[in-house]
Amino acid sequence: MPVTLTASDAESRIIAGRIVQWDSEGNTSAGRTKFLPNSIEFGKNTKLVLEHNQTKPIGKLVEWSQDDSGITASFKIAKTTAGNDALEEAATGLRSDFSVGVQVDAWDNKDGVMAISASKLIEVSLVTDGAIPGAEVEKVAATETPGTAATETTPEPQIEEPKTEGDDLVSETVSEAVSTEAVEAAKAEVKATSYPLNSQKVRNPIVDKASYLEHSVRASLGSDESKLYVAAAADTTDNAGLVPTRQLTEVINGISNADRPLIDSISTGALPDAGMTFEIPKITVAPTVAVASEGGTPSETDQNAAFVSVDVKKYIGQQTFSLELLDRSSPAFFAELVRQMEFAYAKATDAAVGSALIAGGTDGGNRTLTTGALAADFVADAAVSIYTNTLGFATNIAVSPEQWGVLMGLVDSSNRPIFTQTINPQNAGGSLTATAVRGNLLGLNLRVARNLSGTGDNSMIIVNPDAYTWYESPRLSLQTNLISTGQVQVGYYGYGAIATKIGAGAYRYMVA
Repeated sequence: MPVTLTASDAESRIIAGRIVQWDSEGNTSAGRTKFLPNSIEFGKNTKLVLEHNQTKPIGKLVEWSQDDSGITASFKIAKTTAGNDALEEAATGLRSDFSVGVQVDAWDNKDGVMAISASKLIEVSLVTDGAIPGAEVEKVAATETPGTAATETTPEPQIEEPKTEGDDLVSETVSEAVSTEAVEAAKAEVKATSYPLNSQKVRNPIVDKASYLEHSVRASLGSDESKLYVAAAADTTDNAGLVPTRQLTEVINGISNADRPLIDSISTGALPDAGMTFEIPKITVAPTVAVASEGGTPSETDQNAAFVSVDVKKYIGQQTFSLELLDRSSPAFFAELVRQMEFAYAKATDAAVGSALIAGGTDGGNRTLTTGALAADFVADAAVSIYTNTLGFATNIAVSPEQWGVLMGLVDSSNRPIFTQTINPQNAGGSLTATAVRGNLLGLNLRVARNLSGTGDNSMIIVNPDAYTWYESPRLSLQTNLISTGQVQVGYYGYGAIATKIGAGAYRYMVA
């Protein structure tokens, strides 16, 4: 945009223009970014600096206004060498853009664009190339120098190289920036970033695949500058930072989860509100009825009851880390820490239930699992045993991952799967798939439990859920600051109790 100067403005030393354009998307070092309307809050004593270097202020904000399009501001330039240089550079178009440095308070990801909705203005910079289109110098009013009169100044004409279209991948080769420090947090600082290039502080405009393609094309057409940019971007060893490494918020975790298949295989209840032991009454002798002759004595058997005593256990884990990690890292750290401790709690409590089922369950006798008939025989024996001893039904089976694989691999004489009904409807033995850890085995609800392992003893447990109950309290967390070491301890815990009401309600697989 042409820069004009009037004689009446000669002593004002003003640089003015649009410092931010609302809803104008720019390509920054943190990716695509835009400011939403009214998203910047002004502070006190806002300064104009060069290229986001706050140690080199050149002027001070004197007036600003905002409208539906963005914010326009005027800056009084200091009578310093740097100030004089800035006036000349702005007037001649050497530094023709504005860029804002803000502290981000609220933002959202909209189709891959960081849309800032609330921020505090830290500084405004005069830059050579701004990332947000429309943030440009519109007016420069220079001062007289000794022995000269004020003159109108217009920028030298600038020849813009034509952009080469290539599958719609040509982009603005500008790189204002949003600092990646805590970019996923609610507090982030937005400012331009310079990268080393041939031992000079030069900002490389190659920030993504689109800008890399553009400068590759320019380089092939003979642009020496683009050749330099492409070479520097490709050399990540000697020019670290030109191809920045992004850190995503997703966390890879292939070792833990919140599944509790063994607890899901039995009944559950709320833990009593007090005490580390509680009791459940249990009938040990039931009344009887028998045939009696006329005038004969009726059958009389006294009902007896006893109490099943259940111990309450505490399940707790602890993490110790520095205050710096808590205060200066992304909030995602603490959220992920609590999530991982929840996973650990789930694993420990599920293991406790598995131990109780094994300890109280009925030994299923020596057997192998090499054919569908043998699997059916195990289920049939379990159903009889559990019903005989509990007057309840076997409804659930928990298996190790290895036994899950064995069951899916069982085939009939024609090599047709037996327990994958969705593949072969001719065999209706069950419905197991490799894409789900729950299924059906001969009418039983099957769950794959990672707390069970192998294909040997206790690798499969069939259970009547009413014979066992897991009682549990709400889960709690505790945080303590250690003043002496400057560390933080976080505990995650809960109380649980496994009640073995009828031990014979579980039937265990045992190998031959």
